[in-house]
Amino acid sequence: MSLLSATGSIGVVGMVIYIVVIVGAMYFIAIRPQKKQQKQLSELLAALEVGDTVLTTSGFYGVIIDITDDTVIVEFGNNKNCRIPMQKSAIVQAEKPGQEV
Repeated sequence: MSLLSATGSIGVVGMVIYIVVIVGAMYFIAIRPQKKQQKQLSELLAALEVGDTVLTTSGFYGVIIDITDDTVIVEFGNNKNCRIPMQKSAIVQAEKPGQEV
């Protein structure tokens, strides 16, 4: 009877180790890269300046005309009348003036 209980506890310990390995793998595969990407995006949004060329989530390129706390005014194309206010979170890429791609 003691042999059976010892084998059962080894099985429980093995299952706990298996679950810990699965959770650790999920952290390194899913959670860690997502946090890294969020950090990069927040750094990008904090570094925005007037005159930067930006790409929005909808795929439009424009130039930042004005910045407030959580919104930006972006001018699209050569038409000076096409200025649209949008949230900073709608910007996915930014390029400083004169910067090579």
